[in-house]
Amino acid sequence: MQLTRLRNRLTRGTALAALPALLTAGLVTGAVATAAPASAAAPLPVIYNFPAAVVISLAHPNADPPGANDFSCRPSAAHPRPVVLVHGTLADKTNEWQALSPLLKNDGYCVFAPNIGGASPTDYLQGTRPIEESSAQLATFVDQVLAATGASKVDIVGHSQGGMLPRYYINNLGGEAKVNALIGLAPSNHGTTLLGLTKLADVFGLTGPIESICQSCAQQIAGSPFLTALNAGGGTRPGVRYTVIETRYDEIVTPYTSAFLPGPNVRNITLQDSCILDGSDHISVAYDRVALRHVQNALDPQHPRPLICVPVLPAIGG
Repeated sequence: MQLTRLRNRLTRGTALAALPALLTAGLVTGAVATAAPASAAAPLPVIYNFPAAVVISLAHPNADPPGANDFSCRPSAAHPRPVVLVHGTLADKTNEWQALSPLLKNDGYCVFAPNIGGASPTDYLQGTRPIEESSAQLATFVDQVLAATGASKVDIVGHSQGGMLPRYYINNLGGEAKVNALIGLAPSNHGTTLLGLTKLADVFGLTGPIESICQSCAQQIAGSPFLTALNAGGGTRPGVRYTVIETRYDEIVTPYTSAFLPGPNVRNITLQDSCILDGSDHISVAYDRVALRHVQNALDPQHPRPLICVPVLPAIGG
C-alpha cells in the first residue's frame, strides 16, 4: 500500500514537471487549442457617430484613429495597397476617421492617416494652409507609407477638401505614378458657393479676412484661380481610378453636384439614389455606413458587397 502511494506521487510529480515541456512541444493539444483564440485580435469598434468622434478627439487630441499608422503593417495579397485617409478643412485625423479607419483595418487593410495643412502637425484645426502646401505634405507621407510597406501604390480616401486635395498631388506632384484609386466623400472638386454665402462675403468685403485665417477656404470657393487651374481639361489622370460619393443634402459643397467629376475612369455616386433613408449631410457623411459601404466596394471592386440602406441622420451619421 505504501509503495503504491509513493509510486502515484512520483508519477504525478513527474507529469507536472514535464508539463511545461509538453506545452512547448505542442503535445498537450487541448491546452494549445484553448489558448489559440485568445491570441487572435478582436475587431476594432467602429463608431458611426460624428459627435462621439469629436468627444474622442477633444479627450485625446492628435491621437491616431483606431487601426491607423501602424508602420509595421504589411499589405496582404487580398489587399495589396495601403489606404491613406485624408481629412478635410478644419478637421483632423482623430475626429474624421473613427469609423472608416477601424472598418478598413478590420477588413484587413493597412491604414494610414496623416494630419496635414495645420499650423503644426499637432494643432487641433488642420487643413487651413494653402492646398499646394498640404499636398506636398501628403506627397511626403505617401512616400513614407510606400517605403515602410513595400507597396508600389496606395489608394486614397478623402473627405471634403481631403477628397479634392489629392488631385493636386496626382496632377502636379508626381502622385499619378503612386496612386491607384482616389475615393472622395463629398469632395470639393469644383468648389462651393456655400448656398450663396461666398457671394455675400464678397459684397461685404469678408473674403480677404477669411483667406487670412484659412487660405484653403478661399481656394475652395467656386471659380477660384486654384480650382480653375486644377479642373482644366477635366482635372483627372488616366492612370488613376476615381470614385465620388456625395449626398444630396450637402450644405457645405453646394450645389452638391459640384463634387462630381467627368471622365471615363470616374464613377459618381449620389447616396440617395440607392438609399432614400440616407439623410447624411456634409459633416456626417464620413460616419454614414451607407457611404462607407460604397468606399469598401470602391477599394475592392472585384469583390463587391451588398449595399446597405439604413436611416442616417444629418450631423450625426448612423
